[in-house]
Formats: sequence, structure tokens, C-alpha cells
Amino acid sequence: MAAVNVIVFGATGDVGSHAARTAQQLGANVFLAVRDLAKPVPGLTAEQEKAGRFERVKADLNDAESVGAAVTSTKATRALIYLAHGPDHGMKACIPALKSAGIEFVVFLSSYSVRGRPAETSSDDYISYAHALVELTLAETFGEQNYVAVRPAFFASNILWWSEEIRSGDARIPYPDALFDWIAPADIGRVCGTILAKPEAATGDGDERSVVFLVGPQQMSQRDALAIIGRAIGKDISVTAVSDDEGVALMKKMGVPEGVARSAMNQWSKMNEGSDWYRGSAYEKALRNIEAITERKPLDFAAWADENKQKPGTEWFPKDACEWPDRWVRAGDAVGMTLQATSSTSGLTVVENLTTGRPESHRFANQRELCGFNAEWIVEDLSYDG
Repeated sequence: MAAVNVIVFGATGDVGSHAARTAQQLGANVFLAVRDLAKPVPGLTAEQEKAGRFERVKADLNDAESVGAAVTSTKATRALIYLAHGPDHGMKACIPALKSAGIEFVVFLSSYSVRGRPAETSSDDYISYAHALVELTLAETFGEQNYVAVRPAFFASNILWWSEEIRSGDARIPYPDALFDWIAPADIGRVCGTILAKPEAATGDGDERSVVFLVGPQQMSQRDALAIIGRAIGKDISVTAVSDDEGVALMKKMGVPEGVARSAMNQWSKMNEGSDWYRGSAYEKALRNIEAITERKPLDFAAWADENKQKPGTEWFPKDACEWPDRWVRAGDAVGMTLQATSSTSGLTVVENLTTGRPESHRFANQRELCGFNAEWIVEDLSYDG
């Protein structure tokens, strides 16, 4: 049987990159749909992309024409998509464009906050309602048997909303004692990639084959999660509760849309009071779904924190003394740095030694490659292009 062509939208994110790699490992031909063709894909070097026969194509889920063109050019028949925040509510232009161009099956990165049938979801909660609208469009366009909505709960990477507070050692955050499940984005991606390559892997929850709920392996408060981060990076982090408005302001500083932030505050308030999210038979099945679908045990939060503590972009690891790997920058030298492309796991930077006048480019795959541990950077100029 010929390998199936799949297209992964959002491949430069943690979920998308793991989905792409998983689908490829399971025999699919994988096309990486990205808005910026030069942006690194986490976990894939240029050499690995070539060896794995990954191909990039430019597309934006807010631009239905580009979506259709990407699918047509790749001859993909399956797609992974996510909620594109924009004027196309319910993605009513994008999703029909997928089908018209040749997509037969869709995996949608939805949300655990969509409880029950999408048509019954209240418009009062932005996060659940926005995802439910997309699920409705998928059902109308593809039919119940030709899409799967993967509904993960609270991402472990959400702790990065508090990067600045972690770095300062003083975390002033909303609802520090509310319990969450801290699911690793890598596990979500592996589930999505497995279903993309093998749709039969999605047995569905309840009466709906088209829905798969996912949760992390343990419930934990934000306070306890921050303590784990503190141990991982060797820093004491104090925790103080703040109001909803202060929480929204903090999240907006991290690039979270206000509607999403206020919806989060509403959900967290319920979690703080003892929500039923993490109780009952549906929750128990969601606990088993990651291992049942991927045949791998899920990462717990401590393992996720340890894996991510050295990644550029997390911004909460300690500032280490650094030396460039080829030793052309010495302790005391001043440098100018221009990051031409970056992500949470890799990047390309041009560094000029302002002391000697020597410029050089370097691609790094992790913080250890970028920094080393032997001398200090003295950065006189830092700019980011892209």
C-alpha cells in the first residue's frame, strides 16, 4: 500500500512538530505547513528534515486560499489543524477549502473545555465555544466519521505564562492552588500524529468516535508545579495569589488574547472551587488514552520540566556563564547578536565580536550549544529579526 500524504499545520509548535515526526515514523509522507518557511521546526534539524523526506509548504489557516493551494500542491488527503484565531469564526472558509482541495480526514487540536456535544456549548466561555464552532464545521463538512477532535486539558507549557515571575523568583499569579493536569505537548502531538497516520487508533469517547479526551498523568496545583520548576533550575520561587484582572494582564503580556485570558480566569475559578473536570469515568478514560493510542507512558510534569529547562525561549533557566563552542569569543569580549530565526528549541543567530570585529553565524539546537559554561557574554546590542 502506498504511503499516505498528510499535511501538518502549525508544524513549528511543540504539538505540531511531535505530530509530524510521529506520523512520519508511522510511514506517512509528511508535509509541514508553516507561515514562515525559514522558521525552525522543534526537534528537526535541516539534515533530519531532508533524511525524513519532510517537505515544507507555505500556508496560513486564516487564509483559505493558501490552505487550498497547500493541499493541492502536496496531494495530501489527511490534515492536522488547530484553532486559528481570526475573523473566520468556526473556520467556515478554511475547512471547506481543505475538503475541496482533496483532504478526506482531519485531526483537530480542540480543547478539553468542550464538554458534551459541540452544539450545546455555551457562548459565554470563549475557549470552549471557539473550539466547539470548529468541531461543528468539521462535522458539517466531513461528517462524523471523517474527523477526530483531540481535546487535551491543561498544557504543561502553560507554566511559561509566568516566565518573568519565575525568573524573578516572585510568582504573583491567579489561582495558585487550583488543580490542573499538566499534559505534555509532546504527548498531545504523538496522539495527533498517530491518529493522523492511523485513524483507526482513535476509538473515541462515549458514543462519539470523533472525540478523544486527553489529560496529563497527575493533578497538581500551580504552586506545586512552580516548586518543581524551582527545583529543576535551582531557584526558590515564592508564590502569591493575584486578582483575575491582574492575571489577565499578565497573560496578555505573554501574547495571550484577552478573550482567551478571561475565559481561562473563569475556568480556573471553577477549578479552584472544585470542578468536576477531573472526576468520573470520562476522566478515567482520558487518563488512559495517551498510552492506549501511542503505546507510550505519558510524561509527568517533573519530567517535562527537566526536559525543557535548558531550551532557549523558556526564559526561566538560570543565566549561565557562556562561551561560544569554537572559542572565538573570549571572556570579557563584547558581542552584538541578531537572532534571525528562533523557536522554543532551536534557532539561527549572527554574532559579531565587537572587541575583535569578527562576525560569525551559528545554528543552535539547544541552550547548551548556544552558551556552553566557561565564559560570560557581555551583550552590547541584541536585535531579533523574525
